[in-house]
Amino acid sequence: MRTFLVIIQFLVCITLIISVLLQPGKSAGLSGSIAGGAEQLFGKQKSKTYEALFAKVTTASAILFMILSVVLVAIK
Repeated sequence: MRTFLVIIQFLVCITLIISVLLQPGKSAGLSGSIAGGAEQLFGKQKSKTYEALFAKVTTASAILFMILSVVLVAIK
């Protein structure tokens, strides 16, 4: 059981790392801070883009990673 959970945690960890690295940056330097507000309000819908998918995958992976970490410590 413990070995299975460690393998699952390893896969979740790799998924978390990849999803964080594939997300685009939130700022684009000085020009992003000046024009970024209008783009966020009137720009593309974020719920239908790959950015939203990566955000959901990152959140799910982080939650699963924390839960698996606590479970692995509890059964140690």
